[in-house]
Amino acid sequence: MKKQIFLSALCLVFTHFFAQNNTVEYKTKYVIVLVIDGPRYSETFGDTSCQYIPNLCGQLKENGVFYDNFRNNGPTLTVPGHTAITTGNYQRMANNGTNLPKYPSLFQYYLFNRNAPSSDAYVISAKGKLNVLGKTKDKLWEDKNLPLTYCGPNANGITYGTDGESMKVAEKLLTSENPPHLMLLNLLAVDVWGHAANYKKYVESIVKCDEYTLKIWNLIQSNPLMKDQTTLFITNDHGRHLEGHKSGFISHGDNCEGCRHISLLVLGPDLQKGKVVHKEGELIDLSKTISTMMNFDMPTSKGRFLEELFK
Repeated sequence: MKKQIFLSALCLVFTHFFAQNNTVEYKTKYVIVLVIDGPRYSETFGDTSCQYIPNLCGQLKENGVFYDNFRNNGPTLTVPGHTAITTGNYQRMANNGTNLPKYPSLFQYYLFNRNAPSSDAYVISAKGKLNVLGKTKDKLWEDKNLPLTYCGPNANGITYGTDGESMKVAEKLLTSENPPHLMLLNLLAVDVWGHAANYKKYVESIVKCDEYTLKIWNLIQSNPLMKDQTTLFITNDHGRHLEGHKSGFISHGDNCEGCRHISLLVLGPDLQKGKVVHKEGELIDLSKTISTMMNFDMPTSKGRFLEELFK
């Protein structure tokens, strides 16, 4: 325990050191991570007709950088998938919101480095269990520098709401005169209807998420504070089993290609437009990339900086 606290203290020192010595200037001042929960690649960018995601495949992809080999190389479940994004580490943990991540989140590092109020970082999801994303069981960071959260109607780890409710919260923040500089938004419907074994509702939810994504990008462009200063990361926490493997689209959770292969599309002022990257990227890379762009260090992240975005 003493060793862990000592290492955490060193992390705090390195956080300040690297942040103060990072000389690269990015135009990005705001970052939003949009997680479309649990679609298969075969129903999104893997479908060349793009029948369910015309906006993502069309004007959004044309204005961003797309990774066609982006992956979850850890546990392919909702909570571990999201904590891979927010901590830069894969870890096995309960998928019901009863365990906290072992490592501090990018929200905590950001708020600490900027000495910013909790309202400057936000986690939004209709899944109550994702309330764990802003927290950690690391003793040095526990209950410190926590972002604000809207996670389910009661944020109790059990109750689920709707994506419409989450979008109302997101829209209010994105149109405000003081939007948070760092935000994660989860859209749950695709995953929920997949588990309900309702394929029709599953693909309809993909279509709706495609519409929501375009709306989010348009809201960013309509806010003078965020326009030309915001990078939007659009990804998934996991995929789903391919047809013929276990229960097919109904579930997920192993290392099959359907569960591991997800997507990443990034739009922002520092990036090339219309670029496709074939090099592999993975969920834990997002924390390192975001922290570098926003000029704060995450010494506990095991991800790599996605330099291909900028070349």
